[in-house]
Amino acid sequence: MIPREGTNLDPWYGLYADRTAGLSASEVRALFAVASRPEVVSLAGGMPFVRALPLESVTASMERVMREQGARALQYGSGQGTPELREHILDIMALEGVRASVDDVVVTTGSQQALDLIAKLFLDAGDVVLAESPSYVGAMGIFRSYQAEVSHVAMDDDGMIPAALSERIASLRAAGRRIKFLYLIPNFHNPAGVTLSWERRLEIIEIARREGVLIIEDNPYGLLWFDRPAPHAMRSVETDGIVYLGSFSKTLAPGFRIGWALAPHAIREKLVLAAESAILSPSAVNELIVSDYLANADWKGQIDTFRGLYRERRDALIDALEHYLPDLTWTNPNGGFYVWVTLPEGLDAKAMLPRAVKELVAYTPGTAFFADGSGRANLRLSYCYPPPGEIREGIRRLASVVRGEQELLSTFHPTGPVDLVLPEPHVISPPPNLG
Repeated sequence: MIPREGTNLDPWYGLYADRTAGLSASEVRALFAVASRPEVVSLAGGMPFVRALPLESVTASMERVMREQGARALQYGSGQGTPELREHILDIMALEGVRASVDDVVVTTGSQQALDLIAKLFLDAGDVVLAESPSYVGAMGIFRSYQAEVSHVAMDDDGMIPAALSERIASLRAAGRRIKFLYLIPNFHNPAGVTLSWERRLEIIEIARREGVLIIEDNPYGLLWFDRPAPHAMRSVETDGIVYLGSFSKTLAPGFRIGWALAPHAIREKLVLAAESAILSPSAVNELIVSDYLANADWKGQIDTFRGLYRERRDALIDALEHYLPDLTWTNPNGGFYVWVTLPEGLDAKAMLPRAVKELVAYTPGTAFFADGSGRANLRLSYCYPPPGEIREGIRRLASVVRGEQELLSTFHPTGPVDLVLPEPHVISPPPNLG
């Protein structure tokens, strides 16, 4: 018999675990169906421009794998990932100064799964995760789903401020809170676009050592630099206190869903066990295809192609902001996908979004990247997917929205949000292209 507890829409509401209260719909999910229309210039989603891939090389790898290793590709694989892919991953990490053993690498279903496994291993209800202010929306969603609290640490154009980190650790411990780890995106930060300086990397590592805080170094964008490489990975100077996360989603294609974690031995063993309990093994087909591509294609040259393409789009976005919205402030990233914009005083990016979509331009409001709902004066613009001409047109449309909001503000008072009829699903994750 079906139990009658819960809402009219979900008769099973009363049976969900307490931790599902941390799974909630993105505040902008309802607008993304509209923003995905072709006439809308979307500067919201962090989708790589996969059309720049040499599809003939990818297709050749697919065909070669099925022809030469078809039976293996279609079978269950190792919970840790194929040895040949892990060898290639070592070569990739070496470009950022990381030296490791193939046994220390765990292949995951995208780096998002690696984050989920880490949260599963470490987080209990009421624990605290330290993170930059702002931080990646997908990570915060995972931490909340395990009933942890995200405590933000201030950052500036050089990344997280070490003194602020020390102060936050001290205040949390004085309050009796239990800190489980520090989550960082040091290179071309999502959403802020800034890069943690080398000097600060060393300071933060020293603070973490002294305070006994594990560091999760999330590095999906590190190879996508424009004018100069980012500093070497934090994992290059600290092996025991850092779990390093990488991904092929930005440098190859997200559709393969291949990421990895490089972890100290004891954590590595638990990651493998947690991964096996969740999915038995990652996709052997995708692992072998990616391995073949890395062995036979000019993958470094392809990353250079992506760098040039994204640099051109970054420049188009910055030029358009300077032309159409010179009174705003923004970060100027040296790589990655994102620019973080600060609006003039009194404007609200979350309230302004429905009006922007009506004007056929979309962005992600800053509130998505703060655990406490702050960030209304900010928005994230993504330049990775639209071509330069569309980016410029998108900023022109955005400028008309901002000017309209400023006129309303000067005539009346700070404008409130447009009422939206949003669904109330119990368990929904953010849209996949929001990351």
